[in-house]
Amino acid sequence: MLKSMTGFGRAESARGETSIVVEIKSLNGKQFEVNLKISPLLKPYEFDIRSLMQQTLQRGTLDVSINIRQNGATRPVVINTDLAKYYYQSITMLANQLELPQGDLLNVLMKLPEVVSPATEQLTREEWKDVEDTLKEALTDLDLHRQDEGQMLKADLQQRIDNIEQYSGKVRELDPLRKDRIRQRLEGLLAEHVGKDNVDGNRLEQELIFYLEKLDISEELSRLENHLRYFREILKDEDPAKGKKLGFVLQEIGREINTTGSKANDAGIQQWVVLMKDELEKAKEQVLNVL
Repeated sequence: MLKSMTGFGRAESARGETSIVVEIKSLNGKQFEVNLKISPLLKPYEFDIRSLMQQTLQRGTLDVSINIRQNGATRPVVINTDLAKYYYQSITMLANQLELPQGDLLNVLMKLPEVVSPATEQLTREEWKDVEDTLKEALTDLDLHRQDEGQMLKADLQQRIDNIEQYSGKVRELDPLRKDRIRQRLEGLLAEHVGKDNVDGNRLEQELIFYLEKLDISEELSRLENHLRYFREILKDEDPAKGKKLGFVLQEIGREINTTGSKANDAGIQQWVVLMKDELEKAKEQVLNVL
């Protein structure tokens, strides 16, 4: 299984005159970060809310909104008159500046944040249980979205790895021809500048072997193949939180591709190296979204 860090979850519940609405938006992030917007009634439970989300979501940047709405008069309320006056002064000043009709300002004021609030700033055990259950439902909804996104990410990453493997195979096919061209070029240069009869054949063979060994890319291609295989194994792993591990393997893949390109000294191979780098960058972008 592979999960994305992006997704959206929403849940709503109602008991009597009280309704609870939870909305969670998740984006990618290196750690677990939460921007929490909750009703004042929930402040005593903020730690429990954050703990529950971290256990379920593990990583990502989250925007979370939890609203408790009182639809009737079953709970005593208080009106924050000082805050209402401040709102009134600001609204009337703005209306005068814009030459807008002020209309029924009292109705507007009563709907503004924290003007009207419950008289008792504490939830009952049953009410908190309703909030907790609604939050869990929203987290489940978000987790399902993450799984759906993860399946698309997995398919794309597999395609990128398959492409890199295909291109590295093309490099393997060109490698023997590259060595022959290097040998012919060096022998031609020596014959041109030194003279064929003046070249020590044994010494030339030794130097050619030494030079070709420095340019040999077989080890890089073998390590690249191993890294690609390991990447696929991680994708199949049951642990959904593997974005960081996949990122580390991509770094190793990039190191072998870059070394192959720097040692190849061949235009044909360089073309396939460029294509591998392109696929690698696309894979890195996708892995940033993996949990």
